[in-house]
Amino acid sequence: MNRAAFFEVEILDSKKLQLCFLEKVEPNATIGEIKCLLHKYYPKWYPARQSLTLRPNGKSLKDDEVLENLPVGTSATMFLHDLGPQLGWTMVFLVECIGPLIIYLLFYYRLPNIYPATHDFTTSPFAVVQLACVCHSLHYIRRLVETIFVHRFSHGTLPLHTIMRNCLYYWGFAAWLAYYINHPLYTPPSYGNPQVYCSLAVFGLCEVGNFSIHLTLNHLGCNGLRPKSIPYPNRNPFTWLFFFVSCPNYTYEVGTWISFSVMTQCVPVAIFAFIGFIQMTIWAREKHAIYTREFSDYPDLRSAIVPLFL
Repeated sequence: MNRAAFFEVEILDSKKLQLCFLEKVEPNATIGEIKCLLHKYYPKWYPARQSLTLRPNGKSLKDDEVLENLPVGTSATMFLHDLGPQLGWTMVFLVECIGPLIIYLLFYYRLPNIYPATHDFTTSPFAVVQLACVCHSLHYIRRLVETIFVHRFSHGTLPLHTIMRNCLYYWGFAAWLAYYINHPLYTPPSYGNPQVYCSLAVFGLCEVGNFSIHLTLNHLGCNGLRPKSIPYPNRNPFTWLFFFVSCPNYTYEVGTWISFSVMTQCVPVAIFAFIGFIQMTIWAREKHAIYTREFSDYPDLRSAIVPLFL
């Protein structure tokens, strides 16, 4: 089957007004390369901000799709949709984690205008409150360390309005749970030290487990959303959860917040853990589906997030 030497690509905006007309485009050019060509005409629309479709309300084309493989003739028409300002994933994670870390400390040290003035710059006499502050801080410090030194992010980005929504979620919950845990009227858990220290032990195990899983995943290659290999457990006992679930990092994350809610006996923490479990279950099932689709020899025993159940 003969293919044209070159393609012509017309790019229109949402109102069907022509933005540019690209001549002599290579047939094997990708959508990502076409976005780069458009960026030369309109510098404000950098590639990550662009979404190209074949119809005004059509599905966004992936950057790795090849022009000659699309259902178009030698003269293709595409529609540009502005996704708005974008931020890279590294910056997204940093912003999401630094906020809760700082916000919690503001409540812990009881800065003015948070609690009654008589309690300004005081701290709770209960050991569980100090432990909760240490645990909460270490959790987000670990995530910051992983973001900077462990995670390998693609060149993907996230729209600014989505980042603001995510920050509202993380920062808002941090303020809500910190307000109650550090409140002058806060009372320790019902079962005292056994409840606190047992939960603390589980919290520590889950944090170490989460870090171990991320180190293991760091050594695996990934082509976009497609993993290049199946993650397997190694000599580290914390990775043995890979025998049973596809996303043990989510399992450990849920365990972290459940143990933290039991340790503090705080309802806002339990709500945060429950909502997080729902969201991470959705993510885990999507990743599990990708693994089973990409690898015919994927272990049958593995579930998505809860061993042998979900």
